[in-house]
Amino acid sequence: MSKKLTRIAMLSTHGYFDPVPQLGRTDTGGQVVYVLELAKAIAQEGIKVDIFTRWFDKTQPQIDPVPGHENVRVIRINAGSWEFIPKERIYDVLDELSANMIHFIQDNDLEYDLYHGHYVDAGMVTVKVANTLIKPSFFTAHSLGAWKKDQMGGDPEEMEKKFNFKLRIDEEMKIYKAVNAQTLTSIVQLEKLNELYNYYADNIEIIPPGVNVHTYHLPQEEDLKKFDRLPDNYIFCLSRIDSNKGHDLLLYAFDLVRKEVEDVILLIGGGSPNPKPREKEIFAVMHKIIDEARMNDRVQLTGYIPDDLIVPYYQKGQMFVLPSLFEPFGMTSQEAMACGQPVVASRFGGIRNTISNGEDGLLVDPTNPREFADAMIKLLKDKDYNEKLGAAAYKKIQNEYSWEAIADRFLKFYSKYM
Repeated sequence: MSKKLTRIAMLSTHGYFDPVPQLGRTDTGGQVVYVLELAKAIAQEGIKVDIFTRWFDKTQPQIDPVPGHENVRVIRINAGSWEFIPKERIYDVLDELSANMIHFIQDNDLEYDLYHGHYVDAGMVTVKVANTLIKPSFFTAHSLGAWKKDQMGGDPEEMEKKFNFKLRIDEEMKIYKAVNAQTLTSIVQLEKLNELYNYYADNIEIIPPGVNVHTYHLPQEEDLKKFDRLPDNYIFCLSRIDSNKGHDLLLYAFDLVRKEVEDVILLIGGGSPNPKPREKEIFAVMHKIIDEARMNDRVQLTGYIPDDLIVPYYQKGQMFVLPSLFEPFGMTSQEAMACGQPVVASRFGGIRNTISNGEDGLLVDPTNPREFADAMIKLLKDKDYNEKLGAAAYKKIQNEYSWEAIADRFLKFYSKYM
């Protein structure tokens, strides 16, 4: 590297960002894992990493070290009223957040080599702070507003009111043009950036998310004894409970599966410990589909799954499914693959660039229940094929997607564009 990095500031300003993540809470999912794991892997190189987020709960400390990683801290910056703000409505407090972050950095004599924003809201703050302090800025979108708008459909006025798409897309364009460089998680994201934004630049690189291969791994004998209350034969799905996750599509497909494979159960995990109204609405839709199909005895909605149980859920299943219509990447799929599980995933998301269809997973159209069901049925009935795909999935993650490997790519990326 042309310059030895000593301290990096990362920004992830929405959701509940804690040193030990509260996954499943509103706006708190794969991106939080991504930023924490990237920070920890970079810190192994002797670089200090501070992750800045919005401070909205007075009971939490402003500076919060990440356990077991002395070079990584979460730093909370107050802005707006002391209450949670969903990511679609956070824009109004970002100028205040930027100003308060600058004051905090200056008051504490902190000197960062670069600023790296994650998602549009943090990207907006990153550009303001980095420009003020005359430092390089970098950006990872994680999700593209125009792509989400294109995939979500629905009544345009209602969608705009709910998701604030116009403002988001306008701000994304400003960020793309302002930062030193940006990364996208998949080739499909680059295609959508070109197609929907008409934006092309030579400072864009594709760096996929990584996997903590020390946490997510093949089951050992002791692992299989950890949680014996799980069904013997189940399909597993894990995600935030949101309208774009395709739970309804999965349920329609599983209705076909359970009629051909008698003893299989569908476990749908994820959600907040204390679900908000939006989650409750989606759970209500799922329950309605389950009730109408009379498959209450074959589908379990687990709700929030504690961190220490997620790995056994992955390891003991017959497969993992990702039915999202809109999914920029799909880190849960990688985690399942690291546990030796074959994955059936939507071919419309970014995970399609990780999974080689028919070799280490299966890609399907989740809106076609017969196609989706047939993929699951094949893996349930053909055990040799199931094991073959799972073994290939495990090998791919080990070789290409450990966080250590991804962190090395980011350090080279920073060096190239500073």
